[in-house]
Amino acid sequence: MGMRLLLVGGLASVVMASGWLVASDKVAPKEAIALCPISGEPISKDVSIDYKGAKLYFCCKGCVKSFKSDVAKYAAKANLQLVATGQAKQIACPLSGRPTKDGTELTVAGTDVKFCCNGCKGKVSKADEADQLKLVFGKGFDKGFKVKSN
Repeated sequence: MGMRLLLVGGLASVVMASGWLVASDKVAPKEAIALCPISGEPISKDVSIDYKGAKLYFCCKGCVKSFKSDVAKYAAKANLQLVATGQAKQIACPLSGRPTKDGTELTVAGTDVKFCCNGCKGKVSKADEADQLKLVFGKGFDKGFKVKSN
């Protein structure tokens, strides 16, 4: 599996070949990077579709077709992009739906996320990269995040 170095907010982080950062409570980038939910490449603001009341961006039209053919497969990465582009904000713990508490911050896929307790934080921090995305931005997205009204 290839890796590349990514500088975010002056901090270096290792990015796996899939293009998404693993959760870490040691590296907390200030800005998440918006990537195409299909390819993991940088997005183009010229290639987008409406998704959950917001704009979902892709690197190319081919990725739009792939997304539409299997939305469920790419939903976690699409939801992550909504947060990274500032179109969705965290409103609660993505695992429980309860209010978040200070001191439970964790960086998941390059995005700072808060939890209701250290139990929820621990569950995510112990998960592998794919499961972190599923827990926070897949199953947990509707509990913990809200798309901003335009």
